[in-house]
Amino acid sequence: MKKIYIAFLAITSFLACDNSSKEKIPELSINYQKIELDNGLDVIFHVDKSDPVVAVELMVHVGSARETEGKTGFAHLFEHLLFLESENLGKGGLDKMSAKIGGSGANGSTSRDRTNYLQTVPKDALEKMIWAEADKLGYFINTVTDPVLAKEKQVVKNEKRQSIDNAPYGHNQYVIGKNLYPKDHPYNWQVIGSLDDLQSANLQDVKDFYKKWYVPNNATLVLSGDIDVEQATKWVHKYFDEIPKGDEIPAIEKKPGIVKETKYLYYEDNFARVPQLTMVWPSVEQYNKDSYALEVLAQYLTDGKSAPLNQVLVDDLKVTSSTTMYNYTSEVAGETQLIVRAFNGTNLDKVKAGIEKGFAKFESEGISEKDLKRIKAGQETQFYLSLSSVLGKGTNLASYNTYLGNPGFATEDIKNTLAVTTKDVMRVYNTYIKNKNYIATSFVPKSSAELALKGSVLANIVEEKIVIGAEEKFDPKIAATYEKTASSFDRSIEPPYGNTPSLAVPKVYKSSLENGLKIFGIESNEIPLVRFNLTIDGGQLLESLNKLGVANLTANLLNKGTKNKTVKELEEAIQELGASIYIYSNKESITLSGTTLAKNYSKTLALAQEILLEPRFDEKEFDLLKKATIANLHQQEANPNSVARNTYNELIYGKNNIRSKNTLGTISSVETITLDDIKNYYNNYISPSVGKMLVVGDISKDKLVASLTNLNNSWKAKTVTIPEYKTPEAPTKPTVYFYDIPNAKQSVLQFGTPALAATDSDFYAASVMNYILGGGGFASRLTQELREGKGYTYGVRSGFSGTKAKGTFTISSGVRTNVTLESAQLVKKILEEYPATFSDKDLETTKSFLIKSNARAFETSRAKLSMLQNISNFGWSPDYVKDRESIVNDMTKERIQELANKYINPNKMIWLIVGDAETQLERMKELGYGEPILLNKRQQKIKN
Repeated sequence: MKKIYIAFLAITSFLACDNSSKEKIPELSINYQKIELDNGLDVIFHVDKSDPVVAVELMVHVGSARETEGKTGFAHLFEHLLFLESENLGKGGLDKMSAKIGGSGANGSTSRDRTNYLQTVPKDALEKMIWAEADKLGYFINTVTDPVLAKEKQVVKNEKRQSIDNAPYGHNQYVIGKNLYPKDHPYNWQVIGSLDDLQSANLQDVKDFYKKWYVPNNATLVLSGDIDVEQATKWVHKYFDEIPKGDEIPAIEKKPGIVKETKYLYYEDNFARVPQLTMVWPSVEQYNKDSYALEVLAQYLTDGKSAPLNQVLVDDLKVTSSTTMYNYTSEVAGETQLIVRAFNGTNLDKVKAGIEKGFAKFESEGISEKDLKRIKAGQETQFYLSLSSVLGKGTNLASYNTYLGNPGFATEDIKNTLAVTTKDVMRVYNTYIKNKNYIATSFVPKSSAELALKGSVLANIVEEKIVIGAEEKFDPKIAATYEKTASSFDRSIEPPYGNTPSLAVPKVYKSSLENGLKIFGIESNEIPLVRFNLTIDGGQLLESLNKLGVANLTANLLNKGTKNKTVKELEEAIQELGASIYIYSNKESITLSGTTLAKNYSKTLALAQEILLEPRFDEKEFDLLKKATIANLHQQEANPNSVARNTYNELIYGKNNIRSKNTLGTISSVETITLDDIKNYYNNYISPSVGKMLVVGDISKDKLVASLTNLNNSWKAKTVTIPEYKTPEAPTKPTVYFYDIPNAKQSVLQFGTPALAATDSDFYAASVMNYILGGGGFASRLTQELREGKGYTYGVRSGFSGTKAKGTFTISSGVRTNVTLESAQLVKKILEEYPATFSDKDLETTKSFLIKSNARAFETSRAKLSMLQNISNFGWSPDYVKDRESIVNDMTKERIQELANKYINPNKMIWLIVGDAETQLERMKELGYGEPILLNKRQQKIKN
């Protein structure tokens, strides 16, 4: 950590110099050691003893780019399979072990170019993790059977339905890939693959893929955190050495996308309510020197008030509230994407004309040294934030090694960012954007093809049909029979724990100002950053029912300039410090959140105070925010997840309880809100008397309190009374509700009941009870039964949501449409059986996870801020985690049964389904809870 810290200060000091200086940029280095085993496995060690945790990451150099047409989605399918079982970990594999050892939840991801497996664990579980990772790489494939493969296909297909088929604009990247890259290009298809390819995959295909790519010489293992490198090296040799090396794998060649002529394509999106234009140009692969300048270009053109495209599209033409541009780089090629989601009913030709005008503005004016410097400052801060956890550092080390063979490329990476010049930015614009062919996609609402770009051709997208009973049957409980892979020692014996790490609760300091502002802080000097949240209680609770959305608009408008600074000037002042400041609202509060380099804390705080106490209340910005909010509300009307969330809250709390209302308001309420309404809310409710300042980072208590003297003198307290809205009691009988969204590829389930406040004596105990039910990820019954047992869903969870007020107990999931009834029946059965079937093993798993996971409870600044939030909101002691440990240690099966019977009774719940009424509404009668109540008018069926 010391080497990072010193380099960090040196580089940020350099940035304060004249940008034209020829002074050499000091080098950043992350301390690491790298070894290569005889079988080709690269192993990287990084020592960071600031917390008693270790991040373990296995990165395999295979993504969708290594697939072939007709066999797409294999790399991502493998990411799923490797968590299920291996020869020596047995059923449940790493997921099961993660629950036991207190891991962060074994996770993974697949990109075009790599698949990674990662989690953070208490340091005493390091040998167990090395053993488990080795089992995945060398002792896994025999456990994959036809039933296991069939089930996991369904899980992956559900993931696709959830993130793509059932989401607004979900097919956009598919259309881009098919048209930006030739048919034989490895980026022509999406990472998740096609439903047809996934369905046609057979067991031999899977085994061949594993044998070719999942070999030590195509993988990198990173161990990052509180480790003894000498001991860890011995364990790595023990568990990995005898895994055989695979065939040599040639490097993949760079191959940019090709657009021989500009193409316009359109699609009428079932889930879109406003039109979206995306323009995409082929660019360069990751780490190419031009990629750094392209990142600056994309940010400059679309980020903030001074961005040329925002000046034209947002301020002049008023066709959108924001624009987005990013440089998407991968190993083989890159692409620069510009996305504009226009206001309702806007013709996208008008948007395109505005983009061309914005480009012309940039061509004539270029980018100034001042603008370049502020963008670099922000990029630098984000770079260091990515290194703020052991997992973040581990991922960076693994990525650099996988793609470049150099784990220490962080030095060059930040150098390349800081070396970009204004000439570079204009050069890459001329090289890759100006007058170059591109792909343009117009995604418009149903029956609104006239909004698409003139001359657009209908994109070729095949929608999945909803057919009851269409999926193949399987029994994943059938055990695989195979001859175990030979080893020089008995790998079925799980390694022991190391020395138990002591729980080090961060030291919390408290103070207050004379104006009533309460202060809670944690000093942490691991990296030279400071994060703070200034939270003002009230939020939407202070609104009236006929002015819903005032708190949200007030918070957003406070971001839009100050008395002495325009929006543009304010944004630039923040960015020049490499800081971020933004204000947002929720149900119970408005929060000003800031992140800054420690050396710039005073200047950042001064800007935060100016934002808070000297609002600009700009009429034009207010009108623009209203239009953006209304556009957002239009989008929510067709988004199944948003519909489910808003409808569920209304069923739980009742229409006259403000806790049932969307924090954005309604379209009609937002239309009626005036600037005077905003000023009244601000003048009456933004007060230190209901405020608290939460601070984590490289600043002492004395310096922090002293820094707030001006805020104390300038911010006068007023009396604020926050209304209490009583949460209704649980229903006395179950009722099924249905909200119709035609052609929905998934049904969104929200089942639950009013329950507990976070301050209730039973709250944490009930959360402990819920761990095995639905709070423990893959350790939970809901996941094991609905996902692992049946393949009905990609994810399902349950939990208690109380704050100072009573919240809910909720089970939520997105399930395959044609098993909507079956999913609800299975949830009902699990709830009915849970109290009586909670076992000794379940209790052991619950206790083990909840106790051991405390070792990583305070690692990041975000986690520390969350801790301060709990202390300040609920009056808990700074060591409340130890009180929770006592509750866990004292938990019994009898207590679990008592809590389950009291709080998760399926016969006292609301059962909400948001999905396709034509195929699913009548079936829901079979749940046994009476006639389903249709909440909206039956919608007209849309033809695919």
